[in-house]
Amino acid sequence: MKNAKPISLEMRNKFEQSYQSSKLLKAMTNALAKNSVDTIAFVPSSAKNTQFKFSIDIPTMEVTNQKKSGRCWIFSGLNVLREMIGKKYNIEKFEFSQNYIAFWDKFEKINYFLESVIDLADQPVDDRTLTYVLMTGIQDGGQWDMLVSLIKKYGLVPKDAMDETYQSSNTSAMNGLIDTKLKQYASVLQRQFAAGKSREELDAEKQKMLNEMYSLLCACFGVPPTVFDFEYVDREKNYVNKKNLTPNQFYKEYLGDILDDYVSITNAPTKDKPFNRTYTVDYLGNVLGGSDIEYLNLELSTFKKLVLAQLTDRQVVWFGSDVGKFGDREAGIWDDKAYDYEAAFDMSFDLTKEEGLDYRQSAMNHAMVITGVNLDEDGNPTKWKIENSWSDEKGCKGYFVMSDSWFDKYVYQAVVNKKYLDKALLELFKLEPIHLSPWDPMGSLAD
Repeated sequence: MKNAKPISLEMRNKFEQSYQSSKLLKAMTNALAKNSVDTIAFVPSSAKNTQFKFSIDIPTMEVTNQKKSGRCWIFSGLNVLREMIGKKYNIEKFEFSQNYIAFWDKFEKINYFLESVIDLADQPVDDRTLTYVLMTGIQDGGQWDMLVSLIKKYGLVPKDAMDETYQSSNTSAMNGLIDTKLKQYASVLQRQFAAGKSREELDAEKQKMLNEMYSLLCACFGVPPTVFDFEYVDREKNYVNKKNLTPNQFYKEYLGDILDDYVSITNAPTKDKPFNRTYTVDYLGNVLGGSDIEYLNLELSTFKKLVLAQLTDRQVVWFGSDVGKFGDREAGIWDDKAYDYEAAFDMSFDLTKEEGLDYRQSAMNHAMVITGVNLDEDGNPTKWKIENSWSDEKGCKGYFVMSDSWFDKYVYQAVVNKKYLDKALLELFKLEPIHLSPWDPMGSLAD
């Protein structure tokens, strides 16, 4: 770095004098020795604004538990769909198999990774895009359109047709092994490309790799069922058993062709993403040939209006947000007004939503389901009820609440039925989406 200036002894002395002159910071030093930053910065009076009471409160089934895995997007997406099953067939308690979807997601992501490496085989290993692909590897995380692609291709099964295993609920060690194999495969494919191997020969090598990975996934997740029985008891205690269903039969018969009715909307107020345009992200996906990952970026007022329209119609909403900010996971509260870090340290920590995205301070990292909202006398939201997938031991029996101001700052994506969009907004989906770089923050995965 040209003209870079190191920290001098004189500077250090001035900094020390500044600290010693602050009674607040010296008091904070004592307080923080035995307490967390969040405990010290907590604003007790904020609690009255995040009580679990809502003017619109949609009844939902028991919360689920993703355990030590990054499958929130699968859990939350299937939680939305199971409510449709529940209403249609009068079922009180039901879960789709998250493990079944996770198996095929891993397998498809492995193929996507290998195809990306082949596509970039003529690039040096320090090429930015190839580096991104290699560093990303295989993650548990995903987005709504990735779930849609998996369901359309592989269908769905009830949880008891393919229950959880230890590895599906505790994915870290397994993911590490898969990532190691993928780096090994990438090295092999690049060497073969450099040696002049044809695309057909690379494809043959990839087939061997996929065969090896399929076996590993079966060992970790179990073997995906090809046929099963669907047993349930409805609210009137009637027993039903539909025999010999395939996963695709089950999806088509019990849910129907509904996934194309939903679109993904975002609120990303950055200058490089004008509102009222659709976007996609390069090298982001799982199922090659599946649904494109596409967002319609909207101003916050329009974004929120569409979410409210679906909730008012008694339909829950899948959404993605940054849950690493201003939250109490035990109490189940996300509220940016609940912590006053500025007063605690006598310094500003404020960033706009735009700055948070541009400077990589914030991005979507978790998907959940909005199941309720509280509206004031003017019809404006004050707080939102959330169904999470962290078990019933967190929050209020697994349900959380977020303040409306937190929604404005940290909610980035939602999925709504097309019927709530006017004609002008629907027409925007006919435009060719703008392509974003693989490392764009809107390509972050919910886990």
